[in-house]
Amino acid sequence: MKPIFLVVLALILTTNCFGQNTDSKKEILFDGTDLSQWVVPDNNVFWLIEDSNLWAKSDPEKTGSILWTKNSYKNFSVQLDFKFGEGTVDSGIFMRGDDEKNAQIQIGESGSLKRDMTGSPYVPKLSYPVEAEGIKELLKMDDWNTMKATAEGNTYTAWLNGVKVMTYTLKDANLEGPIGIQLHPNRDMSIQFKNISVETLD
Repeated sequence: MKPIFLVVLALILTTNCFGQNTDSKKEILFDGTDLSQWVVPDNNVFWLIEDSNLWAKSDPEKTGSILWTKNSYKNFSVQLDFKFGEGTVDSGIFMRGDDEKNAQIQIGESGSLKRDMTGSPYVPKLSYPVEAEGIKELLKMDDWNTMKATAEGNTYTAWLNGVKVMTYTLKDANLEGPIGIQLHPNRDMSIQFKNISVETLD
């Protein structure tokens, strides 16, 4: 009886493992080859693919740009790797839009506060309602970093390099919309991204 029990147990464990893989809701947004998942702006000079990385670079007029996903999302987790380039980097991930009913998870320096606010939520009309914790020790200024940001209902959570750094709940938040990556206007800067993906949570 014992060998039969072990065989049955092994089959159950194997089935559960494969079941988790087949139920994955992960979607690749940028795999290093193209921007087919994104709405690329007309006369694009801001978003360039070089050596399988996505570069955001300011134009001479410092116009700024937001790269939006073609799809909209409700509850989701977005993850990407980023590396600072030149200039004063002011970027971030828009979570469902860019108005006062949406939070943007900051990457780099805040133009208004004149200091790094990576991982903190920026909300129009509210500025930075909370500040991410432990960023100084976690953030690698000259190497790749991994940012994960989750939107579940009206609560936003951020992780930097595997460590949870922020949770914030926004009253009357918009609960559906596209994901955006920002190249801030009025900045002379560059930043690169890779391994961009989203996982739906509902």
